[in-house]
Amino acid sequence: MKFTSKLLLGLGVAGVLAAGAAWFISAPRAFDANAFAGLEGDHKAGSQVFWAAGCASCHMVEGGDPLVLAGGQAFATQFGTFHAPNISPDPVAGIGGWTLEEFARAIQQGVSPTGAHYYPALPYVAYAKMTPQDVANLKAYMDWLPANATPSLPHDITFPFNIRRSLGLWKAMFADDSYVITGDLTEAEQRGRYIAESLAHCGECHTPRNALGGLDRSKWLAGAPSADGKSRVPNIAGIEWSDADLMTYFTTGFTPEYDSVGGHMAHVVENLGKLPESDRTALIAYLRKVPAPNP
Repeated sequence: MKFTSKLLLGLGVAGVLAAGAAWFISAPRAFDANAFAGLEGDHKAGSQVFWAAGCASCHMVEGGDPLVLAGGQAFATQFGTFHAPNISPDPVAGIGGWTLEEFARAIQQGVSPTGAHYYPALPYVAYAKMTPQDVANLKAYMDWLPANATPSLPHDITFPFNIRRSLGLWKAMFADDSYVITGDLTEAEQRGRYIAESLAHCGECHTPRNALGGLDRSKWLAGAPSADGKSRVPNIAGIEWSDADLMTYFTTGFTPEYDSVGGHMAHVVENLGKLPESDRTALIAYLRKVPAPNP
């Protein structure tokens, strides 16, 4: 009996210590706002960041004006259904009351102004690589857009993934915000990497994930099941299309086989078409550096 009591006591203490460690690790990290001190955003420059980052693709009302970021689109996944929130400059329903520092922490660390974790449906792991000036420019542009008072819809997430605090553990395990493609890159390749791995967050769809939704960086851009599991996002690592074919696709949405882009990728092509041609050229240069996946 004494042994059993000691065993139970030991297990209880171990459980409490484990719970305390998990609570500590899952807390939102401190945010250093010094990088944004005194920064002034340029809304004209921010428009390019806005289109490259694909903000409208998810946060516009489906089929509506891409500059009215009232949210509402539903994204079904294996963890439940996420609803894109209102990120218009409405001070109540949207993000109009946020400071630049609060905005930066949200899109780069996935933490709300009240200190709650955001789900990685917001690609903050990719946006973490954005420069402070681009963040400030994006905020300035989004503040310039029309406000909308439509309330955000709640997510429909299954247990235990609906426990927001657990996202801190997910971040500790999977939120690797380093670049995947490294080495001696040209200026164009570096720009293309910044667009692909940060702003346009290409890896979020084109890279496979593990059972908990962490990206398998060893298979970067090698194709993956769609978030809802109903289709497959293609491999674009070591893509064999010519530079001219890629430029045509990024500009018009037409493939070398004279097919046209569909699904959510149609929004991506629309966004890329609003960027300077030099950015599309840089993106092509970057894709040439991404190795083809092993068979």
